[in-house]
Amino acid sequence: MGTHGDTFDRYAVRINEIRESMKIVRQVLEHMPAGDYRVQDKKVTPPPRARIDESMEALIHHFKIFTEGFKVPEGEVYVAIESPRGELGCYLVSDGSARPYRVHIRAPSFVNLQTMPHMMQGRFVADAVAITSAIDPIMGEVDR
Repeated sequence: MGTHGDTFDRYAVRINEIRESMKIVRQVLEHMPAGDYRVQDKKVTPPPRARIDESMEALIHHFKIFTEGFKVPEGEVYVAIESPRGELGCYLVSDGSARPYRVHIRAPSFVNLQTMPHMMQGRFVADAVAITSAIDPIMGEVDR
């Protein structure tokens, strides 16, 4: 956390976040156990690539998973994921079929961009580039 809350403080926080992320990745790699990394439930996990080339059953199974999908219990769920730009929210509603009834993604860039008028107050037009860069929006998220 910076002391002034200005563009340079936001830049410094971003650089420190990158350094901390690199430390986390190193820790994960050092402590990752050996063995399978995928769920071994054949109803939701496609077969390994080598088996698709060898086995007709594996090819059919792979085709069925990707064309029909798998049935999800009826209900709704919201999952918040911490992303570098803020909370990325995923809201899904299932009617019990293999296709979602409703899906909504809460993109953090849309929310973050709303802070621009407050950060630009009393600043020069030339400051807009640095302030926008400090927010780091993804415009594809914003315009939906």
